[in-house]
Amino acid sequence: MKAKTLMIQGTGSHVGKSIITAALCRIFTQDGYRVAPFKSQNMSLNSFITEDGGEMGRAQVVQAEACGIKPSVKMNPILLKPTMDVSAQVIVMGRPVDNMTVEEYIQFKPEAMKIATTALHSLMGSYEIVLIEGAGSPAEINLRSHDIVNMGIAEIADAPVLIVGDIDKGGVFAWFVGTMELLDQKEQERVKGFIINKFRGRRELLEPGLRYLEERTERPAIGVIPYFSDICVMEEDAVSDSKIRCHGKGAPDKKDGITIDVIHLPHISNFTDFDPLEMEPEVHLRYVMRPQDIHSPDILIIPGSKNTISDVNYLGASGMGRKIIESANNGTMIIGICGGYQMLGRRIYDRKGVESKSTETGGLGLLEMVTEFREEKMTHQVKAIHTDTGLEISGYEIHMGESKILGNPFPVFKIVRRGYDPVEVPDGLKNEKGNVWGTYLHGIFEDDIFRRWFLNSLRIKKGLHPIDRVIPFDKEREYDK
Repeated sequence: MKAKTLMIQGTGSHVGKSIITAALCRIFTQDGYRVAPFKSQNMSLNSFITEDGGEMGRAQVVQAEACGIKPSVKMNPILLKPTMDVSAQVIVMGRPVDNMTVEEYIQFKPEAMKIATTALHSLMGSYEIVLIEGAGSPAEINLRSHDIVNMGIAEIADAPVLIVGDIDKGGVFAWFVGTMELLDQKEQERVKGFIINKFRGRRELLEPGLRYLEERTERPAIGVIPYFSDICVMEEDAVSDSKIRCHGKGAPDKKDGITIDVIHLPHISNFTDFDPLEMEPEVHLRYVMRPQDIHSPDILIIPGSKNTISDVNYLGASGMGRKIIESANNGTMIIGICGGYQMLGRRIYDRKGVESKSTETGGLGLLEMVTEFREEKMTHQVKAIHTDTGLEISGYEIHMGESKILGNPFPVFKIVRRGYDPVEVPDGLKNEKGNVWGTYLHGIFEDDIFRRWFLNSLRIKKGLHPIDRVIPFDKEREYDK
């Protein structure tokens, strides 16, 4: 039986397409249907590794989880991971194929469309409903001739389209009307209605605008969704404004809790690693963009990066690097995840131009290691043992660098399973004092027991009582919200 389809498009980026698609995934699943998400092409540095080692965008992982099914690269067959402003690593069906410029990718798009179409038809043959997410706006007329993610996919799937707009930014009615004006007749016929997202205030004050929109476009406004801030669903591809707005407001007043500053790198990736920490009521976590915004936090984290050499050079040029080294010398806990871990070493080499045009650069020198970029990407779901406590954690690897330890090895974890295969591989490194450490493993803070031990060890260091109660990082509860 061929699945029914519905496509969620938007007036632009960050208007709520991903979260609304996830909500519809949950609703239709709760109604008893077999549902799958789909997005033909995702541009995101926030990716995930499937059970079989495939890489895909986080948004479709969230949507699959909302459907109660395992994520598959068929749900996001093309993933673009920007390395510079005009080029990106192209991931096809979970595997990297090349780094391409914009012009090179446009030439590749016919092949990408065939791959996306095959993946879509496979899902449509296996599920009752396929919910499709668009990208950006269908009214980007400069992209129409080679569109593989908006109306082009809607036509292949024969999908009705709902268009989402963000009223919180202002101008939502102009966005809706302007979008319709720029669609051709055939595309307009696919649009069945509008969803207004992120509304604050009294609904009745919106009524004149809704009436005008419906009269002008001859399409219904089928829903007005209130602005919410109490639902923790992992972001698709950018740190939200609300998480970085507080930078520069001075030191947080958290004497009875844990303060965490995450460096907002230019090419930050997989920042959702820290969502479980952010949900803990005792934790004040923020993203910082300037050295003067760092005020003696308990923890300073350097996150993942899609261009490690460029971002470590940014740390040096901005003064962030000096601040990190100064903080480490003063006893602050410094943590590096993946690319951030590489930056903590003495030197980084990219002789084959895997991520950067620079062949090498100096690191922060806080860990005795060097990193060499390889052409083969490591993508595995893993099980690992924390060396200090013996706690088992789950996570995933997604990196193209290999780090070589120069001094005494003080590994942070021992990987005991990669995918389906048992292994014994040390991971990460810490300094002798133990206040600087890094790991290649993403997702480690999603483990409730490890996260509670980690935070309690910092509480004890600050002279605070440990907290016995473990607060589960409950994704299912958030999807139900």
